[in-house]
Amino acid sequence: MAVDSPIQPDGPPAMRVPGSRVAGFLLEEAVGGGRLAMVFRARDESLGRTVALKLLPWKPGSGGGFVGEAQVMAAVDHPNILPVYGAGVADGYEFIAMRFVTGEALDAVIRREGRLSARRAVGYLSPVASALDAAHSAGLVHRDVKPANILMDSRPGGSAHVYLSDFGLATVVQSADKLTEPGQFVGTVSYASPEQFTGGPVDGRADQYSLACVTYQLLTGSVPFGEDQVEEIMYRHLSLPPPPLRSERPDLPSAVDRVLAKAMAKAPEDRYDSCVSFVDALREALGVEPYDPGQSAVETAAPRQVTGP
Repeated sequence: MAVDSPIQPDGPPAMRVPGSRVAGFLLEEAVGGGRLAMVFRARDESLGRTVALKLLPWKPGSGGGFVGEAQVMAAVDHPNILPVYGAGVADGYEFIAMRFVTGEALDAVIRREGRLSARRAVGYLSPVASALDAAHSAGLVHRDVKPANILMDSRPGGSAHVYLSDFGLATVVQSADKLTEPGQFVGTVSYASPEQFTGGPVDGRADQYSLACVTYQLLTGSVPFGEDQVEEIMYRHLSLPPPPLRSERPDLPSAVDRVLAKAMAKAPEDRYDSCVSFVDALREALGVEPYDPGQSAVETAAPRQVTGP
């Protein structure tokens, strides 16, 4: 992952340098970050393992948001949710230690390769759908499903294990009593459901809508409602049907557009009952065999003969 700004030894607290220590972790390399938090590849010196360590300068009274995020992620025992090893406040930072993923995020794959084959796309989507349904069963809504939060952990032989990461906004959902008031918005505009914009009740079907937006991007190389001004994108999410996939991918069966239109219905009650139901319907429409959780992401699907348009 690219780092948004250079690391300076004399910079603000989040700009810690490799070679320093936080909470018993030796920072080895900055691997990501933004305006507020930094992510390092770090060494857990007590256990001798490599972790991804996310750091945020701690302010008294800030509530320790990373601890809440870790509790949310640890509450769901699922093989496709990024494992968390620990969290807390130490040495002037909030920290969360997670499994270090040796591959890349799905957004990097899209930037490099553009649209993906149907087989490969559903290979990524099915594990994420399963992870989301597990979270929903535990009473959690992710609220920020997007390619940047879908990680591929490289495995021998060129395969990859898919992880859903970054439950920080799910923590907010649990703790903020007034999050759904009109005017409140939490998420990423290009993938957010209509109810996230209007402040309506949000449940797992909002994550399904976001996953459908990811699906469109995987199959076409672009987000469904463009990358214009934020207000225009919001209007399209709220008012316009999803653009037909087959306008970009005439090679796909017509049934795929019907599946996507249902998953991206404006009203949550018009969507599928679960994320897995959505992706299972997508696989059937694409003529791809049912998902086998025992296989890795890039090996899960094998295309069948498709009849019809």
